Amino acid sequence: MDHNNNPHFRLAGRPADYERLGIDPAYVLQFEDGQRIGTNKGRYEWWYFDAHLDDGATVVVVFYTKPNVSPNGPLAPRITINLTLPDGRTFEKFLDTKPESFSASKSGCDVKIGANRFVGDLHRYRITATIEEISVDIELAGEVRPWRPKSGHLYFGTDGREKLFAWLPSVPHGTASVRYKIGNEEYHASGSGYHDHNWGDVPMQTLMHNWYWARASVGPYTVIASYITATAAYGYETQIVYMLAKDGQIIADDESKVIFDAERIETDSRTGKPVADTTRYTYSAGDTRYVVSFERQKTILQAIFTDRAPPFKRIIARLIGFDGAYHRTA
Repeated sequence: MDHNNNPHFRLAGRPADYERLGIDPAYVLQFEDGQRIGTNKGRYEWWYFDAHLDDGATVVVVFYTKPNVSPNGPLAPRITINLTLPDGRTFEKFLDTKPESFSASKSGCDVKIGANRFVGDLHRYRITATIEEISVDIELAGEVRPWRPKSGHLYFGTDGREKLFAWLPSVPHGTASVRYKIGNEEYHASGSGYHDHNWGDVPMQTLMHNWYWARASVGPYTVIASYITATAAYGYETQIVYMLAKDGQIIADDESKVIFDAERIETDSRTGKPVADTTRYTYSAGDTRYVVSFERQKTILQAIFTDRAPPFKRIIARLIGFDGAYHRTA
């Protein structure tokens, strides 16, 4: 089905949408990474960071206005730190704290939860967080400009009664310098980093049946790709999100020119969600064609840009992160 003909699920990109939101179709402004929505019932927001470091460690840090699985409650600030060490040790930490510990700027990204802070200007960020024996001190420098799919606002439902899920990849790809501590152990490493920002006004699970989300970066190339399937209430309609950058410049991001397909799909026994071993995004425009495939192998994925003949482009990329209906496999 063609979601573009379905008024019940759309990626907002009309001139009136940009005017109403006060944003530019082509350029992201600093306020877009500030607090965008309130904290009353149903409304949620989070600022996300992940990195794959050269020493083999992976780090994920998220600042939430409330737990993402239960946004119907009042302001309930949360921080999470997920840390996987080169030696295989993993740590998953949560910090839930009082509403008065939270503050966030509306003019730019500056989020504070107690003594923890997530601050930046769309180009450079500093993230500091401590939960129990784990602490991180992160500096992130963007190498691909801030980007969003059209307005970044996905609307579900009919005009006047639309429900919102919004997404802004503030740093699609950057260099991260991370100091992390585990008790008395202290490490410092650099690598590939990413930051995005989400917000909405109803629980995500009421809007999306499942979604695949992936990003990869290698050499001069960065790709972000997603395939979203709405819930039954919205006809299981689908939406593709796609961005390809080379040498820091975005060279393809028109989702209408992308075809998605998946292979070897199984239904997860615990969640009932489909999980594919292979997902593929094919972008075609004139004589240019990009094929990006993500292969799932246990918890390791590789992204392949296929090159068969000019003007096909080919690279093999290491996948940094992947979510399918919130099955995190890398």
